[in-house]
Amino acid sequence: MKRHLPPLISGVALVFCFPTFDLYPLAWVALAPFLVSVYGMSPRNAFRAGFFMGVPYFFGTQYWIYHSINHYGGIPLLPSLAIVLLLSFYMSLYTAAFASLFSYKMSRSKLPAMLLAPLLWVCLEYLRSYALTGFPWSSIGYTQYKFLPVIQIADMTGVYGVSYLVVAVNGALADIFIARRRKRRMPLFSLTPTATGGVVLAAAILGILLYGHMRLNEKRPGAAMRVGIVQGNIEQDVKWDPAYQSEVTGVYKEMTVAVNDRRPDLIVWPETAVPFYFGADEKLTAELMDFQKGLDAYLLFGAVTVKADGRLANSAILLGRGGPALYAYDKIHLVPFGEYVPLKGALFFIDKLAAGIGDYVPGKEHIKAQTPMGKFGTLICYEIIFPGLVRKFYQKDGDFIVTITNDAWFGDTTGPYQHFSMAVLRAVENRKPVIRAANTGVSGFIDSSGRILKRSSLFQRQALTENVHTDSTRSFYSRWGDLFAYLSIVLCLLIFMA
Repeated sequence: MKRHLPPLISGVALVFCFPTFDLYPLAWVALAPFLVSVYGMSPRNAFRAGFFMGVPYFFGTQYWIYHSINHYGGIPLLPSLAIVLLLSFYMSLYTAAFASLFSYKMSRSKLPAMLLAPLLWVCLEYLRSYALTGFPWSSIGYTQYKFLPVIQIADMTGVYGVSYLVVAVNGALADIFIARRRKRRMPLFSLTPTATGGVVLAAAILGILLYGHMRLNEKRPGAAMRVGIVQGNIEQDVKWDPAYQSEVTGVYKEMTVAVNDRRPDLIVWPETAVPFYFGADEKLTAELMDFQKGLDAYLLFGAVTVKADGRLANSAILLGRGGPALYAYDKIHLVPFGEYVPLKGALFFIDKLAAGIGDYVPGKEHIKAQTPMGKFGTLICYEIIFPGLVRKFYQKDGDFIVTITNDAWFGDTTGPYQHFSMAVLRAVENRKPVIRAANTGVSGFIDSSGRILKRSSLFQRQALTENVHTDSTRSFYSRWGDLFAYLSIVLCLLIFMA
């Protein structure tokens, strides 16, 4: 048990680096005890240590999933927590694999931890973003969403570059302790590579801070627009109850009229804000479009739509001034066990988790809306956590990002705050301001440098208005994607093949 104490300490420390604790400076040292402890272990023992580190790390940052399963999936509390624990076990396989490979290569080479650790970490974070539909939650780079000068490199490297830097610093600290043990094991071991790596890393950090300062103070092409967000704070268990249909619609209409008095160019409602099938329910659809004609603004809202084959889609609809529907986007990346059940025939026993939520068909097109204010894509719910998906909307052009969500599923946990923080990195990666409308919060505005301009409280009925500066910049990341992650993967393969 004693040898697993440092991994456990590192795993728990990482939890405090994420919202709502936000002790982001801790992330720069949190992994060091873990890295030092696994040096000298056999790959098998290191695998166990990595697993012990991962369980508190992932359970502590993803425990909020139990709320959806317990409150809306009809699963009792303890089984709900057990399901989240099983998910943490799966996620911990990545940190276990990291530890095993790290210990193996460190014992057979003279590479410093500050080089090997971040390369391995980025490779496995990238794999976790795509394997089994992908779930890139808890990536260590997100801990730095408030450290604006550092995260500006994300416009070239994506969030993976921030993760690399944080783990590299942890590796450098670990090298100080590992070098002594290496010297005892190998009297002729040279400290030159470690010392050289430290100098290079220090120079890189200085360069990144200077780059961040430049980006934070530059003026970028774009125009001013005024945007309103309506956070209806509708309880999840009454949202689709026919008895509350008029009340829910009335809340959004009343709040929108008040926002309209502030003369916004665009008003945004959250995901599935309207409690009816838009388009299929002709009466309520007509009433909403008639209401729009009284506004002097574009209206974007989330709705469930019925496709030609009768299947449902989770959609975003844009109504122009005067009422016409100008744009409809169907959510591409659906939530497994929430919006559909993977391998439904084989996993018949998991159908309960999706009960009452719906079984949706995914969209196929990364389409953007075109308005006088500029072009934008709408990311629905957890689509905003996928860097590669978001950048596909902005490979060629675009001016701002809109994301709509219903985080009522997460309850009063850290989940909504973590979800909001991840949007900061999408803003920087693509150099686009983000407008986020959430049913129960957190709603808000983020500029194209990642500054949080304004945000709402959780579980409050609020209407926000803000002047947003669009940004037509096409970042390196938007153009070329995850080249940094690919390069890390190639270097890792070369290192392990050597």
